[in-house]
Amino acid sequence: MASAMSVATPLPIYLDYGATTPVDPRVVDAMLPWLGTHFGNPASRSHAWGWEAGKAVEAARAQVAALIGADVREIVWTSGATESDNLALKGAAQQLRDRGRHLVTLKTEHNAVLDPLLELQREGFEVSFLDVGPDGLVDPEAFRAALRPDTILASVMLVNNEIGVIQDVAALGAICRERGVLLHVDAAQATGKVAIDLKTLPVDLMSLTAHKTYGPKGIGALYVRRQPRVRLVAQMHGGGQEHGLRSGTLATHQIVGMGEAFRLAGEELAAGETRIATLRDRLLAGLDGLDGVLLNGHATRRVPHNVNLSFAGVDGEALLLGLPQLALSSGSACHSASQQPSHVLRALERSDELAHASLRISFGRFTTEDEIDRASAAIRARVTQLRARAGGVASS
Repeated sequence: MASAMSVATPLPIYLDYGATTPVDPRVVDAMLPWLGTHFGNPASRSHAWGWEAGKAVEAARAQVAALIGADVREIVWTSGATESDNLALKGAAQQLRDRGRHLVTLKTEHNAVLDPLLELQREGFEVSFLDVGPDGLVDPEAFRAALRPDTILASVMLVNNEIGVIQDVAALGAICRERGVLLHVDAAQATGKVAIDLKTLPVDLMSLTAHKTYGPKGIGALYVRRQPRVRLVAQMHGGGQEHGLRSGTLATHQIVGMGEAFRLAGEELAAGETRIATLRDRLLAGLDGLDGVLLNGHATRRVPHNVNLSFAGVDGEALLLGLPQLALSSGSACHSASQQPSHVLRALERSDELAHASLRISFGRFTTEDEIDRASAAIRARVTQLRARAGGVASS
């Protein structure tokens, strides 16, 4: 009996690096032996299998520390940035609750920061959610004014996951130091994109993850400053791994992958930024002349890997559904199923219509010029088609 031949649908062009990066093949190669031959538990201290795994874990810890200018003893393994955020925020707030119960953050933070802070509110803490300017940046003086005698902790994202702006963490950290306030920074979107040196940057806690930096999903780390010493209340209890801060058997293969990913990120930081900036400029040039296109976030204080655009006079759902050849998003991947407009774009005072009619276009190490050209042509054609149906460009 004859069988019908099926033609595989080509995969769309991947422009959602902000959601996750592909795992670099070099990272995969580094991980594979630890899934098979080298299967020991790094907590097993009585035989060679465990010693071997333990050495690999510590080598990866050194690689992560090197990328951010930290001491190896300041790196605590977690399952990713969300767990790191929870450990940092809840752990610090609970440790310092007798000194004060006021916390400060920005309205544009990732929900992995906002939701733990809302939970702390339910525990009796008070949280100030600060406005940002239309460019997505917080005014350092407004930040300073928000700090009170009972403020114990502030949390500010280094690179915003939706609009790519870079907050002035050095200035904000200096203000926190003056006032005796701990500063937590979510750097999930920053590693491999901006230089980080915690020997000079006044940051006390920093959340990291592998899968935004060409490493595997399910592994991350929390930087916990030793000088001056930051103490946290553990949020997971069990075997006492990671000096009691994060119990649980360490995933050697994932840790090795994160270490290798961060090593490569350090080696390729400067050259990668130059190449990505060229791709960004090429994308924008491909959309040049298309009316009613608004860049969300500061024009220059941003990473080149992220272009977040609103298209006036376009139905956002129709725009996204009409681009099946492109894999991109309308905001954070964590809330892609939500029908609510992006809380980040609303904080920038974008209307609901513009917030809905936005695309986060993010690219990286494996994006090609040809893909950028095809993507800009597809977006231009779809926006033009939708506006023709609607009768023109609406006012922004």
